[in-house]
This record gives sequence, structure tokens and C-alpha cells, in this order.
Amino acid sequence: MANDLNQCSFIGRLGKDPEVRYLQAGEAVVNMSIAVGWKGKEKEGVEWVPLVAFGKLAEICAEYLKKGSQIYAQGRFRTRKWQDKDGKDRYSTEVVVDTMQMLGRPAGDAGGKPQAAAAAAAAPASGGEEFNDDIPF
Repeated sequence: MANDLNQCSFIGRLGKDPEVRYLQAGEAVVNMSIAVGWKGKEKEGVEWVPLVAFGKLAEICAEYLKKGSQIYAQGRFRTRKWQDKDGKDRYSTEVVVDTMQMLGRPAGDAGGKPQAAAAAAAAPASGGEEFNDDIPF
């Protein structure tokens, strides 16, 4: 399996504001979904991609993203098993985001200024690297 690759990349717009919650250990988790378009020879459409982010990246998403925000998201595809309130097994498929970049302008920004938090969102989701606000754009 050393030659296998589980990596997904999408550009899309959020369908609603991110939903943030916190694990018992205090780590932030954000769930959101983006609409991504596709076009064939005779048809076109939209698919909804469920995304989940953890830690500092989740906090950034919760603070800076809103319904309609355009983002680039990259991560790994995962299916998880859980039980509903009746004890029945359920499955959810989502992309665990490890890199996110805000695209376009923030809501209400007509001046074309770059988003100050864009550099922070590009940081890895867990551990190691700190936010560097000295990025020259």
C-alpha cells in the first residue's frame, strides 16, 4: 500500500456557515460543505462535498468563513461508522481537510484587499507550524 494515494482537492463555495464544536479534550472541530460544479458535453451540475477540519485550522474556518465563501480545500477521503440514537450503524463519508486557502473577497469587501487570514488557513491542520502574518500579500 506504499504506492497508494488518498488525496482530494476541491474549489467551491460554502453552502452555509461552518458548524464548530469542541471535543472533550478541547480540540475544535468544524463541519462544512462546499458546492463544486461539473460540466459534461450536454449537462452540468453541482455536487456537495462534506468537509471536516480539526484544531487550529477548524478555528480559522469558524472565524473567517461564511456561507458563500469560496475556498480551496485539500485533504483525505474518509468514511466513518457511527451509531444513531436508535443504536443503528450509520456511515458518513467526508474529506478531512489538512490545507485550506480562502479565495475571492471576504463578504462585504469591495476594495479588493487580500484576506489577512488567508495565510493562516494554508497552515497545516495539526502541530508544528505557527501562523506567520509576515507574508507579503
